[in-house]
Amino acid sequence: MKQIEQIAEATNFKAINMGRMSDLNEYVLELGPEVKIPGKVFGGAALGATGGEFSRQVFQPGTETGFLHTHKVHEELYFFLGGKGEFQVDGQVFPVEEGSVVRVAPNGKRSVRNNGTEPLVMLCVQYRGNTFTEEDTTDGVILNEPVKW
Repeated sequence: MKQIEQIAEATNFKAINMGRMSDLNEYVLELGPEVKIPGKVFGGAALGATGGEFSRQVFQPGTETGFLHTHKVHEELYFFLGGKGEFQVDGQVFPVEEGSVVRVAPNGKRSVRNNGTEPLVMLCVQYRGNTFTEEDTTDGVILNEPVKW
């Protein structure tokens, strides 16, 4: 089974390599003895992320999440990076493909399936919902110092 590789780390950062998108099939997420999700890997813990989580996942043709799920407080953003499939939220089914982005509120009952002929590749970003404020849009600070490579 594939493992995440640490690239670099210091006080204010950590960098990892999760492998190529084509390597996703080498990961298996085990949520318990009965629930094993092939092609899925979480990266937040490996990075020491403190404000959110993210995962990469591939669905082979004819596969799906296999269950509906919600969250207690986390909103999710799903970025589709390749392939075609369908997404379901609260019983509404709609097509997704490379370039599609879906936001789901914590209470949304969600699931994904690949009904296409190529792998459906997805990046999911999970974060605490209802926390971003107008003040956050100006959080970045441009520093008056040169970039040195």
